[in-house]
Amino acid sequence: MSSEEEASSPSPSSSFFSSSPPPSSHFICKKEDIVKAGRVTKLVNGCRDVLVLYHQGQLHAMDMRCYHSGGALQYGDIEEFNGRLCIVCPWHKYKITLAEGEGLYQAVDNPTAKPLRTHWRSKGVKQRIHKVTEVNGDVYVILNDSSETVESDVYQTERYRTVSLKAQPKPKPKK
Repeated sequence: MSSEEEASSPSPSSSFFSSSPPPSSHFICKKEDIVKAGRVTKLVNGCRDVLVLYHQGQLHAMDMRCYHSGGALQYGDIEEFNGRLCIVCPWHKYKITLAEGEGLYQAVDNPTAKPLRTHWRSKGVKQRIHKVTEVNGDVYVILNDSSETVESDVYQTERYRTVSLKAQPKPKPKK
């Protein structure tokens, strides 16, 4: 593969290689730091709290707070439901797909049938997903600026940010 082909071919993380970051992208940190930590959060563009995580060789980015009640997704487990990778909100166990931001729920087609047969269904896109790009080992996020409202947008206001910071426990002084 020539260096020109390599520069334009996508990586497994839906990123592309180039000598400079794409326009309108925001630096998050070095890829090695995300790989080491598993996930990082950052206030991007002064207006959006973003969670960037590394799982199974891929980078993903989404709004940091769960669409349902503002839970801190950086503490959620990654699980697979019907072959779809999801982050599970630590507050109320809502399942959110990493790739699309869809909310999943367990459905029952016939509640009178025994045994009950359940399967996973989508509620539609509930969590705003952002594009992740890697350039020379640096990770950038391009904010999803779609004008379509997504439920996680509710938790991206200064008012909520101020309230949630006050609610966090104060660190104990070191002795």
